[in-house]
Amino acid sequence: MTPARPLSLITGASSGIGAAFARHLAARGHDLVITARRTERLQELATELQVAHSTTVTVLPCDLADPAAVAGLCHAMEQRALQVDWLVNNAGYGVPGRFDANDWPVHADFLRVLLTAPTELAWRLLPGMRQRGYGRIINVASLAGHVPAPAGHTLYAASKAYLIKFSQALALENSACGVHASALCPGFTWSEFHDVTGTRAKMDKLPGYMWLTADKVVRQGIAAVERGDAVYIPGRVNRFIKTALQLMPDRLALRLSARQGTRYRDTEAH
Repeated sequence: MTPARPLSLITGASSGIGAAFARHLAARGHDLVITARRTERLQELATELQVAHSTTVTVLPCDLADPAAVAGLCHAMEQRALQVDWLVNNAGYGVPGRFDANDWPVHADFLRVLLTAPTELAWRLLPGMRQRGYGRIINVASLAGHVPAPAGHTLYAASKAYLIKFSQALALENSACGVHASALCPGFTWSEFHDVTGTRAKMDKLPGYMWLTADKVVRQGIAAVERGDAVYIPGRVNRFIKTALQLMPDRLALRLSARQGTRYRDTEAH
C-alpha cells in the first residue's frame, strides 16, 4: 500500500538526473532525503523544493567513495526516524583514459561509488520495504551496460552492466512483496557529466537526436518502475541501438563500438 507521503532517498542529487528525480518526486508528493558531496548545491535544491511543493527535504551530504559513508548515511536517517520508500541510486561519474593510466585508488573510489554504495544501500533499506509491503528501487544504469564497451572509461560500462543484472535479480526476488526494482538505462543525457569528465567538446559533435533531457529520462524511469519494468531504456533511438548491436555478430559489434567510441571517449593515457 502506497504511503500517504512516500520518502525518497536520492544519491547524486546535486545536479543532472539526480536533481531531476528530486524535482519530479517532490511534485508527486514525496518527502526527500538528498545526498551528494556538494552541500551548497543540495541546500539550494532543498530550498527550491520546499518553496515549490511544501515538501520536507532532509539534506545529508556524504562522499560515497568513503567505505563508511553508506552506514553513516543510514544511521543518520535512523536517528531522524526516516523510513525510505523509494531508493534512487543515481550517484556516478566517469574516469577518463586507459585503465592502466590511472592509479588504483582512483579506480577503488569509482567502484565504491558505482558498485558498492548502491548495493549496500539496497541491502540496508530493502528489509524495511519488504516488511512494510511497499518499496521502489531505481538503479540508474546506462545504455552502455547493454552494448560492447569501447576503449576509455574502462570500468564505466562494466559497472552499469552490473547494475542491470542486480536490478533484474532484485525485481524477481521482491515483486511479490510490493517492492519494485528497476534499472534505468539512459543514453546521452544533457547534464554536467561530460563537463566533469572533460569530454564536452567531443560530445557536442554528436547529433541532437542522440540526446535526451534529464526530465524526460526521469519521467520515463518513474513510470517504468511503477509498471514493474526490471529494465528500461528511455528513447527510441537508444532502444534501436541496443537491439541492433545485440543482433550483430559479436566481432562486428565490437569493431563498430571501437570506431564510434573514439568520437566521445577519452582513450588516451592520463
